[in-house]
Amino acid sequence: MIPAFQKRKKPMRLDKYLKVSRLIKRRTVADEACSGGRVSVNGKAAKSSHDVKTGDVISIAFGARTVKVQVVSVEERTGKDAAAGMYRELSE
Repeated sequence: MIPAFQKRKKPMRLDKYLKVSRLIKRRTVADEACSGGRVSVNGKAAKSSHDVKTGDVISIAFGARTVKVQVVSVEERTGKDAAAGMYRELSE
């Protein structure tokens, strides 16, 4: 049996990660942002089906403001308080 800390976590779809981490409120809105080219991962435009892994840098354009975060963890479910711990905000 493999210990829990050694189990490999599966990557998560970008649109689901944005919703679970509460960077974007709804998954459909996250999907539309990806389709519109407003989301990039590691400097490249990303589709909503892109697999997000720990260490990836995500940039989201919200009008004139751009939010840039680094993925710290990928969790299937998380509480409201723990959602902000899934990423680290990077300064521009």
